[in-house]
Amino acid sequence: MINSKLKIHYIYHSCFAVETPNCFLVFDYYKEPDNNQESNLSKSFVLKDLITKQKNVLVFSSHSHHDHFNPAILEWEKYNQNIKYILSSDITLDSWKANYFKISQDEELFLKTKLEDAQNIPTSTEMNNELETVYIKAYGSTDIGISFFVKVDGINIFHAGDLNWWHWKEDSDEERKAAEENFKAEIDKIKGQPIDIAFFPVDPRLEEFYGIGAEYFIKEIALKTLIPMHFGDNSYITREFAEKNSKLPVKIVTITNPGEELKI
Repeated sequence: MINSKLKIHYIYHSCFAVETPNCFLVFDYYKEPDNNQESNLSKSFVLKDLITKQKNVLVFSSHSHHDHFNPAILEWEKYNQNIKYILSSDITLDSWKANYFKISQDEELFLKTKLEDAQNIPTSTEMNNELETVYIKAYGSTDIGISFFVKVDGINIFHAGDLNWWHWKEDSDEERKAAEENFKAEIDKIKGQPIDIAFFPVDPRLEEFYGIGAEYFIKEIALKTLIPMHFGDNSYITREFAEKNSKLPVKIVTITNPGEELKI
């Protein structure tokens, strides 16, 4: 059962904020929609305010593409000194600080955090029996960068970054075949890793092939909940995907507006 204290906020595109009992995670921040637009960020949700209030903030960027990494995230430590950045090794910075963690495919991190409730965190021999640990493993991508597996407060989270079955109609048959093989090879590496919540691309630019990667992921991985992402302003695709795959043995979350708290 997923922890009842878990909260997930959709920010935009592939960015989500995840509140667990002891940590606040932000994945692949790109931007927040213009508050003057009709489809604006929920007025009840202010990311800066949430970051300021949290004891342990972990900010992830899966790769350097502008829609997954915005350097503005590095300014957030002005709001909260207990912030750590977990950044794909393809991201280049002028300087690296002690709270910046560079990670490449197949690497692991064990990060210490301050506890709100020690009973929610299992012990870890890798951290000399420290209770306050978050486990992070970088898996591969079918674009640049990595994908993230994160175990925090007993919850297993996967953020795919740009890992997807990118079936572009304009590609040659050979390119489409290679894309399929590369994608399935990466999924094979994740098999056997139980996942409670996965954020995974469902990209309408792929037209009728928009969901083939997510569908394959659901069928191959021990997964409880899938949250679509990487759709820009086209949130309608999340409902279309959920309706199309209603018989699959997972919960598929639909998204309406940036800033909303998702029902999982």
